[in-house]
Amino acid sequence: MKKILLLTISAAAAFAMVACSKNKPPVNPVVKEEPAAAVSAEDSAAIAKAKADSLEKARLEAERLEAERLEAERARVEKLINELMSDDVYFDFDKSELTEKAKEILTQVGDILLKEPRFVIVVEGHTDARGTEDYNMTLGSKRAMKVKEFLSAYGVANERMETVSYGKEKPKAAGENEEAYAQNRRANFKVNIKK
Repeated sequence: MKKILLLTISAAAAFAMVACSKNKPPVNPVVKEEPAAAVSAEDSAAIAKAKADSLEKARLEAERLEAERLEAERARVEKLINELMSDDVYFDFDKSELTEKAKEILTQVGDILLKEPRFVIVVEGHTDARGTEDYNMTLGSKRAMKVKEFLSAYGVANERMETVSYGKEKPKAAGENEEAYAQNRRANFKVNIKK
């Protein structure tokens, strides 16, 4: 009986194996792609022209924006230069010490120079017409150096500043009276932009 049971189980197992091996996996249906619509030469040329026009418009817009940015930067720098050059630093007769008003002006100049590291300056020292040429050249040099020393202490790098003395050679105001003399006892700035 055990043999019959074993034979029956074996036969059932064999039958199951044969039956399973005949089952084929389902076939995936083949999806046919629609043929692409044929693009005519005219259409192809029109598409290429549209792309080229779009690229050209984008390039022109980028150039316009860059030109606007550069103009705004130029205007900003010009305004700063004009602020820097607009105020002279004035000195008392026969003196090179900075007045309180001079220190206020130099603080503003220092702020501009610290904000705009491309600026380099020449500090020009001047005197009134009184005194000898040698004396006035020396006094003009002392005045320019006092301005440079103040700005250096304020934080402006020495290599961004030069000094020159003109003595009485380049008066701001003509005349031989106290009003003209007072305008000529000064230090002023020339600004250059480092590249």
